[in-house]
Parts: sequence; structure tokens; C-alpha cells
Amino acid sequence: MKKTDKVIITCAVTGSVHTPTMSKHLPITPTEVAEASIAAAEAGAAIIHLHARDPKNGKPTPDPGVFMEFLPRIKQNCNAVVNITTGGGMGMTLDERLAAPKAASPEMTSFNMGSMNFGLFQAADRFKDWKHDWEKKYLESTKDFVVKNTFHDMERICKELGDGHGTKFEFECYDVGHLYSLAYLVDRGFVKPPFLIQGIFGILGGIGPDYDNLVFMRRTADRLFGEDFYFSVLAAGRHQMAFCTMNAIMGGSVRVGMEDSLYLGKGQMTESNAAQVAKIRRIIEDLSLSVATPDEARQMLGLKGGDKVSF
Repeated sequence: MKKTDKVIITCAVTGSVHTPTMSKHLPITPTEVAEASIAAAEAGAAIIHLHARDPKNGKPTPDPGVFMEFLPRIKQNCNAVVNITTGGGMGMTLDERLAAPKAASPEMTSFNMGSMNFGLFQAADRFKDWKHDWEKKYLESTKDFVVKNTFHDMERICKELGDGHGTKFEFECYDVGHLYSLAYLVDRGFVKPPFLIQGIFGILGGIGPDYDNLVFMRRTADRLFGEDFYFSVLAAGRHQMAFCTMNAIMGGSVRVGMEDSLYLGKGQMTESNAAQVAKIRRIIEDLSLSVATPDEARQMLGLKGGDKVSF
């Protein structure tokens, strides 16, 4: 991993995992997503990771039109790097998942490193009353659903977004094998350094939220990629802050946000994405580490710049 005293904070403000019933603070409408993103940037996030939702019912949507309702507002009101999902939501085709990134030509997108089980179905048992009919069915469907990202799909993303738009990636690795999938892309020239690996812990179907797993993922990445990469982590739910703190101590970067956790602390629901960013920033600075600015993150990751996007 590259040696640096700068910690990049990414904030994933809404995602496609949690549903409106789970938190009244989850950003849903374009205005809410824009305001949450701007506040997170002001709190210290260098990168904002974005999904879109149908403003009428909060269901994840790949519609580029919805993305375009908040992307320009974010760009006009803060300097953060905008990172758009290519993972989308359950049941979306690859064409649907790529529609908004291809329309927006962002500096970064997320990039899942393989097909996998993605189990959210256990959350369906935690609530009796739902705000919208789609929520419970959406969660339960993940018991018999595979997130698809084949090697063909991954090569296509590299060509269409990487080569076609100069977009770089947040490589989301949910297990050790995903690091080897990334190594395949690097070895064949689809991916060029420096790049950002996002280790993801605690999703049912991926690697578990155990500290030994974090150490092993880091050592495996070091062996495969040398100093060509930066390593960030996110951890689902209650593991969020502890895992981020550990990775920062180990010289890595962090991702927080309501896509990954709805909590600020034990038993305490977060009222905003900005509150999570402010907390991890305080922890980082209390450890005598420095938080990267958006422009420092751009330089570290070799991004094309906010003036070269299409929104």
C-alpha cells in the first residue's frame, strides 16, 4: 500500500441496502441527497458515494434523470469528488447500472469485484409495519438473489467508463477472492495504478467483520499490488467506526455513511451522514493523523478533475 499520512474519508449517503422504514433520516429525495452530500463534504468527506432513489417511495432507481437532479447541486456547492454507483440495486441489469455513470462521466464510480450472494433478508424480520409495500419484498428477495458482475461485465466497465470516460474506480472487495479478480484486471492492463481498494466487511455472503480478516485482506493486497494502491474499509452496521478506526491506525482510509450503517454509536441512530463523518474525522485527528482534502484525494488517486465531468 502507498505510504501516506493522509486519510481519505468517503461518505456513502443513501445506498440501496437500507429502506425508508429503517430510519426517518435516510436521504430519499434528490434535495435530501444533495443536502446530505454537501453537509458530509463540509464535515470532512473528500469523496461522496451516490445512489439514487425514487422520490415517491424511496426505492433504489438507476434513472439518470434522478441522478441529474442532485449531481449538479452537489458540484455547485462543494468541492468533493463525486463517486457514482455501478452496483445500483437488487435486480438492475448492467445496462441500467451503467446508465447514470455514462451520462454523468464522473471522476469516480464504485466497482464490485465479482458476483456474490448479498443477503439482506434477515432485516425483513425486524419490522412489522412498513412505509411502502416494496420494502419487505425487496429484502426477502435477497435470499434467492445473486449480485452479478462476471469477468465479462468487469472488463466492459473498465472499457466503457475507464477508457471511455477517464473515470477511476472504488474497487469494492467483499472477500479475499475479489482481490485476485482485481489482480486479473491489473495484470491484463484494464486497471492502472494508483487505485483505491474498498474492503467491505460484514455483508452476509462476503467476508466477516473480524479484525483478523482485515489484517489478512491488507496483507494479501500488499502482496498482490505492492505500493500501487490505497486501502479503505467500510463495515456494516455496528462495526463501522471500529473497523474504520483500525484501518486508519494501519495507514489506510475510511468510508462511513448511511448506506453502510444507520447508527452513530451503540444504540444511537445517526441523524445525518455528516454526524458520522464528523465522528470519524475527530477520531482520525485524535490519532494525530490528517484528513485528506478533496484536491489531495484527487492527486493521490490520479483523478481527472471535477471540471471534466458532465454535470
